Amino acid sequence: MRESNTDLRVIRTKESIRDALVELIDEKGFEAITVKDITTRARINRGTFYAHYQDKFDLITKCEDEIMLEMYRIAKQNIPGVIAVLETNSPTLTPLPFAVSIFEYLNENSGFMKAVLGPKGDLSFQTRLKDFIWKIMFGNNPDALFKKENLLVPGQYLTSYVASAHIGVIQQWLDSGRKESPQEMARILSTITVNGPFFAAGLKK
Repeated sequence: MRESNTDLRVIRTKESIRDALVELIDEKGFEAITVKDITTRARINRGTFYAHYQDKFDLITKCEDEIMLEMYRIAKQNIPGVIAVLETNSPTLTPLPFAVSIFEYLNENSGFMKAVLGPKGDLSFQTRLKDFIWKIMFGNNPDALFKKENLLVPGQYLTSYVASAHIGVIQQWLDSGRKESPQEMARILSTITVNGPFFAAGLKK
């Protein structure tokens, strides 16, 4: 029972620290934040902070690691289904389950995602997201979406286009207050990604 209480206390402490980080990024930007700012906002002492993190950079990296790890898990679980849908060669107007799962997870972590992807957050996180999309699309594993030998354009340009578009859509959704549900956002992104922007604009049937 004591171990359970200790674990719960650690979880709550980390949540308080993460919440403080998000609030402070919104207020003053990550670069200007100090550990003292974080501990004051989270109402903990510096010793408690340093029991879990080396500094603010270690904190944001570990928070981002948790996000990336879960997104990889979601991707690995859903990629076979995405491949099956794409192989039907039929226009997709219904949301891909993969996209629904990703947007549901982003919705659950919207505060952190909006903070780190915003102009005051961690610019390097976008690079990590682009690397994530590269691995999903072309990674050296049997679960990758596409085979390099089938490409009609260089892979790095395709990945850059898709990654920038996806991140842009996610940022727009977060910045506009998440008015659409994760299911609706998944439908929007699936339609644009699978069928192309001209199809989504009604120019190509």
